[in-house]
Amino acid sequence: MSAVGRQEDRAAGHAALMNGVYRHQRHIYDLTRKYYLLGRDRMLAGLDIPHDGTVLEIGCGTGRNMVLASRLYPDARLHGLDISAEMLRSAAASLAREGIAARARLAEGDATEFDAQNLFAHDRFDRVFISYALSMIPGWQRAIAQGLECLAPGGSLHIVDFGGQERLPKWFRSMLRAWLGKFHVSPRDNLREELAGQAKAAGMSLEFEPLYRGYAVRAVIRRPGR
Repeated sequence: MSAVGRQEDRAAGHAALMNGVYRHQRHIYDLTRKYYLLGRDRMLAGLDIPHDGTVLEIGCGTGRNMVLASRLYPDARLHGLDISAEMLRSAAASLAREGIAARARLAEGDATEFDAQNLFAHDRFDRVFISYALSMIPGWQRAIAQGLECLAPGGSLHIVDFGGQERLPKWFRSMLRAWLGKFHVSPRDNLREELAGQAKAAGMSLEFEPLYRGYAVRAVIRRPGR
């Protein structure tokens, strides 16, 4: 089997897994996750989207973050990508309820291999963000690379996800990771090193901040302007 065929099989398998996980969970996802997906609102507040700017969320899930971003930045043009058709059903409903469907586009696709131009008729974005998705994406390093490739000059990639919990009690870290594993979530302990390497290779700058004693991390990679 060719490399392309293997990639397509992996993507199809991950899509099936995510659809199975979220077919029913999507209805209660936002209510249950708000207590432990910490730092999302802080990330959104720091996007600083320019006037009439374009935004892409990789792993948009239920559309919760897109809705909040639309309130913070009412003239932003929003785009959301997710591999789960089930989650996109919830996202479409959320955008419609908020009355922002006209300035938001959703597409089903693999975060590690997608063509933004084909999906959105737009291949560069002022802001790209990934919220608690890298810890669920096989080949997450490629998802970061895809996000960087989508940045317009002067744009930035914003990430929030689980950290290494290095300053929290060991018993808490062990219990948290065991529980997260039940939902196919794996904190990326080498996230900072991977981001630093990709930022350096692309000639971009990195900001990296542990949050809540390492429970979560926030990162921003900025592409130089023209």
